[in-house]
Amino acid sequence: MYYSCGYQNFLIKKLIKSFKYEPFLKELSKSLSSLIIEHLQSSENPPPFLSGGQDFVLIPIPLEKRRLKRRGFNQAEEIGKELSKFLKIPLLNNVLIKTRRTPPQVELSDIKRRENIKGVFLAQNNNLIKDKKILLVDDVYTTGSTMEECARILKRPTEGGCPGAKEIIGIVVARAKPEEDYFKNI
Repeated sequence: MYYSCGYQNFLIKKLIKSFKYEPFLKELSKSLSSLIIEHLQSSENPPPFLSGGQDFVLIPIPLEKRRLKRRGFNQAEEIGKELSKFLKIPLLNNVLIKTRRTPPQVELSDIKRRENIKGVFLAQNNNLIKDKKILLVDDVYTTGSTMEECARILKRPTEGGCPGAKEIIGIVVARAKPEEDYFKNI
């Protein structure tokens, strides 16, 4: 898993809040993506996908339809678009879907997050990810519940026998501790 910074940084928390919640500043995707890109470039051991991995694809964590309609964009997809341009890796936003509405993870405890997200994602167009290495994109990684559930769905074979993804690597802007990701004092 790759993340550019800790979530305890007040400025990072403020940027992500303004991006995800009202006023929904979609243009922040470029700045937040730049944090990831700079982190990857300055790494002592650059990841293999930094030089244009042929077997890699980017997949954003999907939003539920009502939340997507209210916000007007999927924050993970917007970050993914910027990463796709820079890394020259295709972004597939038609593979992973969220099938039902759930309470926001940020409002839940660690245990409740795992329960909340269980069974809410579905993979489609599996032929696009067969034997691929997936860069799973989101904005914040806290307990890993969402990433783990999405990775589980993307790796499993389909009913028709089509193999799933070969490998999943998470990429996020910030890593948070469960008690840090709520926006109480901002």
